[in-house]
Amino acid sequence: MRYSPIDPSLFIGNRRRLAELLKPKSMVVLNANDILPTNADGTLAFKQNTDLFYLTGVDQEETILVLSPQHPDEKLREVLFVRETNETIAIWEGEKLSKKQAREVTGIETVFWTHQFENVFRNIVFEAETVYLNTNEHTRNDSLTQTREARFVRDFKEKYPLHRLDRLAPLMHSLRAIKQPLEVILMQKACDITKLGFDRLLKFVKPGVQEYEIEAELLHEFIRNRSKGFAYQPIIASGANACVLHYIQNDKPCRDGDILLLDVAAEYANYNSDLTRSIPVNGRFTKRQRDVYDAVLNVFKAAKGMLVTGNLWDEYHREVGKIMESELLGLGLISKTDIEKQDPEWPAYRKYFPHGTSHFLGLDVHDVGNKYRRFEPGMVFTCEPGIYIREEGLGIRLENNILITQEGNIDLMGHIPIEAEEIEEIMNS
Repeated sequence: MRYSPIDPSLFIGNRRRLAELLKPKSMVVLNANDILPTNADGTLAFKQNTDLFYLTGVDQEETILVLSPQHPDEKLREVLFVRETNETIAIWEGEKLSKKQAREVTGIETVFWTHQFENVFRNIVFEAETVYLNTNEHTRNDSLTQTREARFVRDFKEKYPLHRLDRLAPLMHSLRAIKQPLEVILMQKACDITKLGFDRLLKFVKPGVQEYEIEAELLHEFIRNRSKGFAYQPIIASGANACVLHYIQNDKPCRDGDILLLDVAAEYANYNSDLTRSIPVNGRFTKRQRDVYDAVLNVFKAAKGMLVTGNLWDEYHREVGKIMESELLGLGLISKTDIEKQDPEWPAYRKYFPHGTSHFLGLDVHDVGNKYRRFEPGMVFTCEPGIYIREEGLGIRLENNILITQEGNIDLMGHIPIEAEEIEEIMNS
């Protein structure tokens, strides 16, 4: 792997915490993701099932994890199945994990080859009364692609129709919402790599540069620092493109006098960072750009201060909306009359700030978590207010990653320039 080895104590602890949440005489089964096809014999790069990675640290296809914490045979309480390597695979793809390596990565002693799964599984499944199976229960999931997990659920019901099934996803969401100290270290590393990329582009951006050239500069810096690359499809949006929330074409020139919105960040060891900055292409903000920038920064700082233990998701977003409303009034973008006549379900400020302020962050960019759960120490959120003035071709968003602590919070991107003066100074140095 490109990243440094992760201490297996993380995955051992994660499995232990999951076991504490299971019903008596239960079993858990998790499958790796598929390698997805493109066309002809092409495939996309492999991306592991993040729940499986969370519990094992295995970053390899055709992997299966079976947990049965109360099985009579201690050796069958944690069982890992990995793809067996051979000479052909070694020549064409590179060697896969050996059983010894799998034990070292995961801390699981009982390891079989994946082709042995059916025979071994029968010795485990009949000792379980409840079987926890996994599906993608992310609230924003609308994929039509059938996953290996979905196929396993279908096949399990056919082979073992009398077992009682339960949902694993709520348990995983609960666990993954609270980051362990080692997870925070890995996320901080991703943020540090992102900083290196941002520092590089501040000295690179100038009028006439293409958006895709900036993408190339960032990718170079990320990969040379042991990242696989971008945590998500990069948004490098100059001028009016910045008013398109998920602009990913990145194929336009950066023009003198425009603002460049950059929603770009690195991953590290499958953990993600998520940064947004908005910078002047020529190194200097105009008065109007600076006024809007400062308004967004004011909302950012206020919102960041509310990411503390005990707050609730909906209440937090309502309060941020009130602050944004005040800033938009100051900019002359909305009026008191607009506010008096607004639809409570879509307040006036939504014309210029149509998205949420925060989302969970972790192994997934839009990470799993329950918005009805009060904020707790160990949760990591983005903080990303923005103002998009389509009639002016001006869009500004600012985003950092915030770790909630017992005492308040820690900005994992606090070392990345965000003040307008600092950005101008670096760009003109």
